[in-house]
Amino acid sequence: MAPIPTPSVQPDDTPGAYVGLGAESAERRARERGWTTVRALSPGTVITMEFLGGRINFEVDGGVVKRCWVG
Repeated sequence: MAPIPTPSVQPDDTPGAYVGLGAESAERRARERGWTTVRALSPGTVITMEFLGGRINFEVDGGVVKRCWVG
């Protein structure tokens, strides 16, 4: 039998703290705080809704983070 995978560790972080930051600055901060996957999306981008532990998502418009959520 295959082993049960261990979920990614999710950093203890506040997604709202990224709103208003420049996209590059937000990505750098997220990686420093331990997020394994950082995803920047344009407004209206179609995405799947599966939850992935250790992932933080940024909605970026004009180079600035407008919205942020985990998973």
